[in-house]
Amino acid sequence: MMRIALFGKTIAPENEIYYRQLLQELVDNHVEVVDCFARRSKLPDNVDMLLSIGGDGTILDAVPLVGDSGIPVLGINMGRLGFISSVAKEEIHQAITQIMEGRYTTECRSLIELVSPQGVFDDRVNYALNEINIIRNPEHSLLAIKVFVNDVFLNTYWGDGILMATPTGSTAYSLSAGGPILTPDAKNFVITPIAAHNLTVRPIVIPDDSVVRIQVEGREKKFVFSMDSRVCALDTSVELVVRKADFHFRTVRMEGTDFYSTIRNKLMWGKDNRN
Repeated sequence: MMRIALFGKTIAPENEIYYRQLLQELVDNHVEVVDCFARRSKLPDNVDMLLSIGGDGTILDAVPLVGDSGIPVLGINMGRLGFISSVAKEEIHQAITQIMEGRYTTECRSLIELVSPQGVFDDRVNYALNEINIIRNPEHSLLAIKVFVNDVFLNTYWGDGILMATPTGSTAYSLSAGGPILTPDAKNFVITPIAAHNLTVRPIVIPDDSVVRIQVEGREKKFVFSMDSRVCALDTSVELVVRKADFHFRTVRMEGTDFYSTIRNKLMWGKDNRN
């Protein structure tokens, strides 16, 4: 018997019909369901797959829950635009059918690990699926952020901040800030400036085996630091050291889908009268 965990935060009233359909599909296929709705800190043993019910933000919240277990995660998108949560709520029946028939693959997604400082967040989770952000407090002046890649000086970024994104995160905040799109299997990270005060400063793609050191300067003593959906304030005396985590986050890709069709559809690249 397959054992599937369900994870989510809240189900909007208009989506309850889809959630009930999902539960019924799982029951009809004799799946043992583990309910993890916002109550667990870790997954129980012997879970074959986790279904993240919500949007991309819900998947980010599931990352600490899954940790380094290697349990594959399928995102069922109950919202609008979703890159990681690739199954639309109207496709639940097809998705469950394909899962039961084994018609899916898994993708290994790299994560960014915060090596130093330790214990920044209460949950002690020091890795991110999408990106890390270093940004100024909205009420404070701009930051000067020095970045070193493998102990080689890259640049001092003057502006609102910078972010360092994984291939998964390249379609999130980094994309909005002008960064490039990376395929999920790319062996790279992207460093993207946020509202840089120099028009010649552009995002840069670096190998994901790099160790990056970040030093923050400015008139203020604090800056805002985030890893995915977790946010805190850090002192400018703190040096950040980040690298790729030594484990992956596995996502489920359904049969007949691919990354290129996903971004083409989500970003409406084909919406051109000439096509």
